[in-house]
Amino acid sequence: MTVMKLFNYFLGALILVSFISCDLDETPVATATRDAVFGSESGMELYVNSFYDNLPGPDQGVFAIDNTSDFVARNGVDTYLVPNALSPITSSGWSWTELRNINYFIENAESSEVNEKGHYIGVARFFRALFYFDKVKRFGDVPWIDHTIEVTDTLTLNAPRDSRFEVMEKVLEDLNYAIANITLTSDPSCTRITRNVARAYKTRICLYEASFRKYHTDYGMQGTADTWYQEVVNEANDISGFSLHEGTNSELSYRELFITRTPYTDETLLAVVLDPSLQVFSSANRRFISPTYGSRPALTRQFVNTYLKLDGTPFTADPDYATMPFAEEVKDRDLRLKQTIRLGDYHRTENGVPVIAPPNLNQSWTGYQPIKWCYDERFPYDDESRNDNAHIIMRWGEVLLNKAEALAELGQMNDAEWAATIGELRRRAGITGPTLTAMPTEADPYLADYYLGKFTDPVMLEVMRERTIELAFEGLRPDDLRRWHIGELFQEAPMNGMYVPQLGEQDLNGDGIMDVCFYQGNQPEPSNPSVVMVDVSPNTAAGRRWLSNGTSGELMYNPGDREWQDRKYLYPIPQADLEQNPKLDQNPGW
Repeated sequence: MTVMKLFNYFLGALILVSFISCDLDETPVATATRDAVFGSESGMELYVNSFYDNLPGPDQGVFAIDNTSDFVARNGVDTYLVPNALSPITSSGWSWTELRNINYFIENAESSEVNEKGHYIGVARFFRALFYFDKVKRFGDVPWIDHTIEVTDTLTLNAPRDSRFEVMEKVLEDLNYAIANITLTSDPSCTRITRNVARAYKTRICLYEASFRKYHTDYGMQGTADTWYQEVVNEANDISGFSLHEGTNSELSYRELFITRTPYTDETLLAVVLDPSLQVFSSANRRFISPTYGSRPALTRQFVNTYLKLDGTPFTADPDYATMPFAEEVKDRDLRLKQTIRLGDYHRTENGVPVIAPPNLNQSWTGYQPIKWCYDERFPYDDESRNDNAHIIMRWGEVLLNKAEALAELGQMNDAEWAATIGELRRRAGITGPTLTAMPTEADPYLADYYLGKFTDPVMLEVMRERTIELAFEGLRPDDLRRWHIGELFQEAPMNGMYVPQLGEQDLNGDGIMDVCFYQGNQPEPSNPSVVMVDVSPNTAAGRRWLSNGTSGELMYNPGDREWQDRKYLYPIPQADLEQNPKLDQNPGW
């Protein structure tokens, strides 16, 4: 089984469900008899396979979502953060087509005489939970609709929105039904919705809801947060059969997860498997490496500083960390660093021929150039959207982090739980020392400053460190900032890069060959053709780079003006939809 979209070709031959627009008054119309689908298990299976299209697509992929976050320097600024760009006129996402498809199935399946219908209804309700979770995250209050709407149902069509908190209770009901009724417990392809996949998603969704209730205090729902945190812990404990992937080489085991064509079943719960024979690809290499395609993302130095040393101590505890050049700062660090970005000893291949490939500052604004989802071969992946590595959507590492955060928030974390969650992740990353088995007792001041002084608990801060590092470029960071109520970081996080001790040529990998030249004014002649020339003339305009201390210092980059306002925790209701139903009301501040 490959990408779930392929099932739609077969589904279309069996049943045609007609949708004309994206309004709530559309009603699916079956042009084939319902019995063809709902009278057999095979028909119901084909129908629910159409729901897989609602999972994140592999082209831009989950790996592109973090580009709009605090730890990524990128080409330009997303509309979400550009001043005055997001408005009711430009807002989008108020579409209900997928929901009508799901509700139509549930309604008809419930009256079916097929013995196995509970499983398929469970899958459908899982996808309905995901649909509503995304809508609540984006818009807050939304109308809860659990049936197919007829064109004569003016009461529903013109109704106001329901409370987001009531809708999330319905989401939880759908998830619990899915977990209780989905009969598939394992899937060697990692592409099907199983009971464990539903459980893993429940940990993600409940964690979001718990922290939203705790930190968005204007709603007055803090007293209900712990119930949702406890749901995370309970569900994580019920997942079995998974562990952290351990490769034959500890320096590759983490990255192996993201560059394999066939998902590793030890850690992967859900993925989209790509298929070159069917021309189904992603664009990971192009989006991370091409200097002209996509948003050219790179990590910031502020974030890279959070990677621990291999002995488990903070890198920022070194008194010289702030002025340490690239070749020195990356030594003896958490092994995930060299599996997430290019270090000096990184090698690629060009048509199978190995080449030394230190960070390329023509492709990376900061010098911290990602490799996590990228093949090491240049051709054709850098120049064409031809990646066929599996697109991971849910894995065991995230479940451990969801559980660890919930335990920290509940005050239930102890050394044994720490060792089984954060300690295990750090052990795979090559980290040693007491940090593997003992909870921290003192807050890291660098982390406290990073999170603007809003978090001071040492355990929670370390969980946040671990979550950001382990899940970088997996699409969860913007949601984390929103649920923690620290949206300011979207605007305030510095777009800083590697430390440059002086102008001139630099050797980034210690092989005696110069890799980059930082200059001001007229461009000098490079010592070899492979030297990348970087103009750092004092100029802080959008799209420019400069040095923080004039002729030395951190490499600074301005992607353009970024603006955060608290109203952006929710998107505005699109103007056209608001005009169609004024009872929806607009979100605060819009």
